[in-house]
Amino acid sequence: MNRLALLAKLSPIGLPCLLLAQDPTRPPEPKPPAEQEQPDASGRPLIATPPQGIGPVLVTATRDARDPFLLPYATEVVDTRRMRERGYRTTPQALRDLPSVMVQETSPGQGSPFLRGFTGYSNLFLIDGIRLNNSAFRSGPNQYWNTVDPLGLDRLEVVLGPAAALYGSDAVGGTVQAITRSPYRYSADGVAYGGSTYARHATAERSVMGRGEFSVGQTWADGTRTGFLIGGSAKSFGDLEAGRGMDTQPNTGYEERSFDFKVEHTLGKDERLVFLHQQLAQNDVPRTHSTDQARPYRGTTVGTDRRRDLDQDRTLTYLQYHKSGMGGFLDGVHASLSWQQQEEEQDRVRSNGAQDWQGFTVGSLGAFVQFDSSMTPLGRWNWGIEYYRDQVDSFLRRSTPQAADRIQGPVADNAYYNLFGVYLQDSIPLGEATEVILGGRWTYAEANADKVRDPVTANQIAVEEDWSRFTGNARVRHDLIPRRWNVYGGVSQGFRAPSLADLSSFETARSGEFEIAAPNLGAEKYLSYEIGTKVQTADWTARAAWFYTDIDDLVQRFPTGNVNGSGQSEVTKANVGSGHVQGVEATLGWMFMTDTTLFGAGSWQYGRVLNYETAGTELRYEPLSRVMPLMYRGGVRYEPFGRGFWVETEIVRSEAQTRLSAGDRRDTQRIPPGGSAAYTLWNVRFGWQINPQTTLDVALENLTDYDYRVHGSGTNSPGRNLVLGLAVAF
Repeated sequence: MNRLALLAKLSPIGLPCLLLAQDPTRPPEPKPPAEQEQPDASGRPLIATPPQGIGPVLVTATRDARDPFLLPYATEVVDTRRMRERGYRTTPQALRDLPSVMVQETSPGQGSPFLRGFTGYSNLFLIDGIRLNNSAFRSGPNQYWNTVDPLGLDRLEVVLGPAAALYGSDAVGGTVQAITRSPYRYSADGVAYGGSTYARHATAERSVMGRGEFSVGQTWADGTRTGFLIGGSAKSFGDLEAGRGMDTQPNTGYEERSFDFKVEHTLGKDERLVFLHQQLAQNDVPRTHSTDQARPYRGTTVGTDRRRDLDQDRTLTYLQYHKSGMGGFLDGVHASLSWQQQEEEQDRVRSNGAQDWQGFTVGSLGAFVQFDSSMTPLGRWNWGIEYYRDQVDSFLRRSTPQAADRIQGPVADNAYYNLFGVYLQDSIPLGEATEVILGGRWTYAEANADKVRDPVTANQIAVEEDWSRFTGNARVRHDLIPRRWNVYGGVSQGFRAPSLADLSSFETARSGEFEIAAPNLGAEKYLSYEIGTKVQTADWTARAAWFYTDIDDLVQRFPTGNVNGSGQSEVTKANVGSGHVQGVEATLGWMFMTDTTLFGAGSWQYGRVLNYETAGTELRYEPLSRVMPLMYRGGVRYEPFGRGFWVETEIVRSEAQTRLSAGDRRDTQRIPPGGSAAYTLWNVRFGWQINPQTTLDVALENLTDYDYRVHGSGTNSPGRNLVLGLAVAF
């Protein structure tokens, strides 16, 4: 094994693409069939599916398989091994150690990553190319990324910055794609079968979670293969134990179950048909900060609700066709037809004993077709069309009914939302050292809702709105030292069409606030500039980037000056925000000894936008809401090659965040007066390959038992926490 590949294997910091890329000057060594058929102890296949025969690749940045080091984007990859070594509890948590990413958690069951200053519906989440985002996603932090089970994933791919040219609406702060696990048991001929189990326990979370899966593969006489993978997870989380001084935080536990089934059939060389079904259910996830069981932290206020629990259910079923390596103008075809359904139900008991139930169901039909054209006079093309249609139904029931309750729940009832896009990307080589990527997309969005509660009269009204936008990008990479050091830069547009939640929201927002409908909103627009550099040598991997994003027509929430019947301040929305956010991020890995790697990462952000501070005031610039503080980490990892174990230690530091928007200052249940305090964490981790089928991972997190809260979160993070993970393949 060369030193670069060893460095990539050792480094745990998740350097953006660099640490996962093999030495491109050395072709991959083929494995004999017997070795190819066996998974490692975590249950991962030792052969890539797809593509096969090449080193690690990333597909999200350009919608085709590329060596991540050569991409003119800031990218990150979190694979199965990293997820299990670090013992991440949820999919949002799996992103928490990446630069320019802050994971806010309203409660342990509700996590929302901030990517380069944006969260919620301003980031796009994909599952095998299919949008998780839908038109019921609300503004600010939301919990929907938690409905993707990390134990059922092969990896997460992250592309930071706007990506509207390829993905359209919502891809502003970043785009995250979850690549699901695939069948991995095959023999040279006949049937092969096996599987894996994984169990995890964490003391401060008082949690137990596990996954079991079984894979079977049939190799037919003509060389084609059919594989099946079936898996399921069960998770139980108790009341979270914070650091010294806070101790147990009541009303923070919940239950979760998930199931997935995948079939892959090869139709020929580089041609396959894929069917997937997955489902996940979360039961009684508390929104702790708004209840009277919340614990105050550094002056935060305590909610008044007796109970506020949410049930989340999501199912996804798709059929996909993939063919590549066709040669000629049409080199590849990728097609997908999907149905995804998300259901949410909230059970709330207020301080006076009044109870209400509200929720919604969103059924999303999705389809896309993508073509790859490698042999054109103008470079390599990736082009296609995609379409999504949401059908939304919502409800509101109260123990003391009101006449307008029949109109809608938290979003419009009897509504639909169409999203259509056409895109083209051209990758143009300019000599051997330079590549230019140009992309453009036309997006059309349409909202039509029959049952919306008028914010003034409380009567039923209808809403019909549509938006269209052309977005583009231009990126360039230049190799200073081929395959070792490059610089890149680019300009990318972002765009977000208002969601049904924007247009028709009727629900509690931040602490003590109630949001009403805003039927006449325009689209948000963004223009981002970025320059960066990447290095990979036998001893070093590094990335650094600076970005600056102009913001125009941002949909901002602000008070109307009214108070509703429950004593909550009324807020609404309008396209009043213009401003910017900028930042610097860097990662570094240095193998200063054959078996030992130093690693580190850090990021800084600053943003300002216009908004109304209170009702009747003039627009004024204020800090971007919940912008992440200066954060950095560093550590050392020892992993002797061929010895079957590794150990690492790291220090994580977050500085105080005192730059608060008016909305942040009003959010007294989650953000302490004056802002969030600084904190320092010390973590130690250890892994042992007990035998070829069994791996043990141990983490001691927050060794000093420090009591802290991630900026904007509704509960404190775990105190001293022992995390045990055991993976067994069979």
